[in-house]
Amino acid sequence: SSVSSGINAEYGAAEPAVFAAAEPPVPVVEDKFSALSEAAEPESIRLWKQKQAEEIAARDAEAEAKAAEWKAEAAKELENWHAKQNDVFEKTKAGNREAQEQFLKDNVEETKPGQQWERICRLCDFNPKNNRNSKDTTRMKSIFLQLKQNPLIRA
Repeated sequence: SSVSSGINAEYGAAEPAVFAAAEPPVPVVEDKFSALSEAAEPESIRLWKQKQAEEIAARDAEAEAKAAEWKAEAAKELENWHAKQNDVFEKTKAGNREAQEQFLKDNVEETKPGQQWERICRLCDFNPKNNRNSKDTTRMKSIFLQLKQNPLIRA
């Protein structure tokens, strides 16, 4: 019978009369300690908490002001960086245009017989220090120099 009453209680059956005389349920409080802390809290602790809240609010306001200042400074520096990058870009574009015009001017000129190899040698880089990471092209370069000095003569 005691087992059946436990089973009945689990499945929502009527509780025995023994539990009906118990205290009424305590009202549900959102924060279990809020009522206790407000009633038992001394004045000094309440003042300390208020002072701490004010200090935290002041620190938060100061941090927000610093963050806004940093953002403004970063935006200014970014704008300056973009301006410098645009200046460098424009100078590079102008230099490339001049180099292209000079290259086209040099290539349009009529080449006289025997000067073809001189033109080719102007386009080659003969400095061995600049070509350390590339394939070995010394033989080709030496042939170019020989042809520049002693061009092939066609009969």
